[in-house]
Amino acid sequence: MTIGLLKSNFQLNTKRLIIRSYKKNDYKEWKRAYSSLEKKKNKWDFNPVSLDDEKKLTSHFSNLLLHNKKNSSQDYKYHFGIFEKKSGNLVGVTMIMDITRNIFQNANIGYHVLNPYWGKGYGKEIARGTLKIAFSYLSLHRVEAAIDPHNIRSIKMVKNVGFRKEGRSRNRLFLHGRWKDMMIYAITKEDKIL
Repeated sequence: MTIGLLKSNFQLNTKRLIIRSYKKNDYKEWKRAYSSLEKKKNKWDFNPVSLDDEKKLTSHFSNLLLHNKKNSSQDYKYHFGIFEKKSGNLVGVTMIMDITRNIFQNANIGYHVLNPYWGKGYGKEIARGTLKIAFSYLSLHRVEAAIDPHNIRSIKMVKNVGFRKEGRSRNRLFLHGRWKDMMIYAITKEDKIL
């Protein structure tokens, strides 16, 4: 089995989107996207970032680039920006993380569509693209999504993409000061969804 790290200029094009690592010159678009979010729509959504402290924003983005470079060079986590082909706008993010090699060859995915782009089917397109990267480019065998049991939209989306429900993982993640259960959905390379 050949396993290789993704090149720093890796890019995957889907029908309407470009999935790629952030670059330094993405700062302006990243700032615009996160500052122009609509008011938080549910507990999994983000509030718009404040433009009051430019130094804090540039520091945050620089740290994001630094962590992304370190994590991807160690084949541990890949964090991608999702850009709309037509406009160049940042519409979301996706991650392939907690990669385990050797006899496992598996990872978890995380994703988020920025709220101005909800309802356009981007979630499914992002998930399918992320799975293509995981299976075709990173040679992974299994991908899991750990989802809050109350996040019905996310659960519906992963099911539509071909993930199967495997069960409830008790006290899986420490979030907001407490341990939370997560529903585990998984898909393997044999499922041939691509």
